[in-house]
Amino acid sequence: MKWLPVLALKLALLMISLGARAELTIEITQGMDNPTAIAVVPFAWQGPGSAPTDIASVIDGDLNRSGQFLPVSRSDMLGLPSVQSEVYYRDWRAIDTEYLVIGRVSVAGQMRIEYELFDVLRQTKVHAGVVTGAVSEARMLAHQVSDAIYEKLTGIRGAFATRLLYVSVTRVPGGNDYFRLTLADSDGARPIVLLESREPVMAPTWSPDGRQIAYVSFESSRPAIYRQDLASGQREQLTNFKGLNSSPSWSPDGNTMAMVLSKDGSPDIYLMNLASKRLTRVTRHYAIDTEPAWMPDGKSLLFTSDRGGRPQIYRYNLASGSTERVTFEGTYNARARVAQDGRNVVMVHQQNGAFHIALLDLVSERLQVLTATDLDESPSIAPNGSMVLYATKYAEQGILAAVSVDGGVKFRLPAREGDVREPAWSPYMGR
Repeated sequence: MKWLPVLALKLALLMISLGARAELTIEITQGMDNPTAIAVVPFAWQGPGSAPTDIASVIDGDLNRSGQFLPVSRSDMLGLPSVQSEVYYRDWRAIDTEYLVIGRVSVAGQMRIEYELFDVLRQTKVHAGVVTGAVSEARMLAHQVSDAIYEKLTGIRGAFATRLLYVSVTRVPGGNDYFRLTLADSDGARPIVLLESREPVMAPTWSPDGRQIAYVSFESSRPAIYRQDLASGQREQLTNFKGLNSSPSWSPDGNTMAMVLSKDGSPDIYLMNLASKRLTRVTRHYAIDTEPAWMPDGKSLLFTSDRGGRPQIYRYNLASGSTERVTFEGTYNARARVAQDGRNVVMVHQQNGAFHIALLDLVSERLQVLTATDLDESPSIAPNGSMVLYATKYAEQGILAAVSVDGGVKFRLPAREGDVREPAWSPYMGR
């Protein structure tokens, strides 16, 4: 994650006042029926003055947001151990704690976080680790600790040390709205505005290595696809054809971008070689073909088409050129996004006139509706496949929300000001 401090330094200083408007808050609305009780003790600060960041609070929030853990309140803790010799298991059993996390934070040039995880019932240490990095990246280092703890206790790789892209919109009565393409931590903290425009910005997406993004901007009076390097801020306009230029989607190897263009007639799927900028037309149909999404093996694409009369999800095989329909349940299925396992696909699914987020298992062909709100759109799945982020409406405001792939955990991420939409969850960042 060496490039992240550069990004924070260059962009946070430039756009800090704008970023504050786009900050998200967390509102947990549903968790597991029997979450695991875990105590994250305030980490001991080994340095002058006070600690620059409350590391334990970040970890506590991450585990709570997963819905699988119930953090112990600090006011209920009978002790504040920071080393193993200070751990008295009876104190934690007395308040029904199952796991205990303690740690120490120091800074000598870089920040160093040492942490230990204990099984209270078995009275054993089950994990210990150290993370180091820039002081400016303290929250991201804490997310890395959360990832390690989550993986140790669930067997699933954590995704707290990832980033979110979204578009925030500030309404201007009688004038043009402000559109801001915003980058934030997975919990909505540390928002940075990457682009501000009076013209619409939409469809942000990540490169597979998390170092670049692509999006559609109307700043040139018509939609055009741009890509942007996050560390340097350098932008490149990839398309500016007449008609539609939309839905950019990076191939898994990062060399090709799928997109939707209508320059030759009806909207079709095209592939652009990002080195040569050479275009290859993939679909040729009088219907609307849009919203391409790569399968993880890079051998095929999912896309939305109304070639059957109503929007449904289809699959295009790059080697054979064949197309097959994937969704059959319901009269509307669109905006497919694929989990890294290549098995689960999330999408917008219409049911009884309302638009929900649904999950389709490509192996069993079982479709499960995950949400109960009415205007859900733009799903994006976490890199570990556990959660789905999407845009919806709540209290007349456009917000982001999240739901676990089994539907058991739900939380909202409303902005402190304005509407938010078009979320995109990053891949795993380099460590």
